[in-house]
Amino acid sequence: MMRCVRFWTNNEGLSEFQEGMIALQPSKNDSLVSEKMQVITSFFEETAAASKPTWHTAPNRQLVVTLGGTLEFQIANGRQFTIHPGDVIFAEDTTGGGHGWHIVGDDPWRRVYIVLESKAAVPFRPNPQPR
Repeated sequence: MMRCVRFWTNNEGLSEFQEGMIALQPSKNDSLVSEKMQVITSFFEETAAASKPTWHTAPNRQLVVTLGGTLEFQIANGRQFTIHPGDVIFAEDTTGGGHGWHIVGDDPWRRVYIVLESKAAVPFRPNPQPR
């Protein structure tokens, strides 16, 4: 499984997040693989550690795979989480209040964006909720 954090916009127009995983199934050669997803495009981006990003929504329904750097994300209610290299963000909060982030440490944030088709199924599986 690959760690994944999903963002979406709730009924009050605020971003929410849920931690989970990208579901993987056994494949050939002792590998694990996800289901294929319909995508529009992909691209790479690097942001310097000294960058001062603003509060924003996701511009598209997309996956963001962190290749390098560590970030802290926050939503309007103050909840936070940390993203490390290898983690995936599943961003669906394309409207509303959005989210913010800042880079932790001196390493730049290197990532690849995978812009999804509007109806693309993503094999996100939320972590079980504590009782």
